[in-house]
Amino acid sequence: MMVDVLQFSQYPFRVGQKIHIADGPRKGDWEVISVDAGKVGLRCPVTGFEARWPRFCYFVEESSREWPEGAAEE
Repeated sequence: MMVDVLQFSQYPFRVGQKIHIADGPRKGDWEVISVDAGKVGLRCPVTGFEARWPRFCYFVEESSREWPEGAAEE
């Protein structure tokens, strides 16, 4: 039987990427600072906070935008 199926793929992070997480507890702007098979290291460009979390992001869209968000207002 044919049914609609949503397919998700883990995003292949690269060190130095600037990312924006749209929602959830980690939402906001981040810079990728490390990547291995199980975890990704991120740094907040505003506070400098760094974290290493299990890989959790899935690619949605790529766009050209201001980063970090709201930086031009300062």
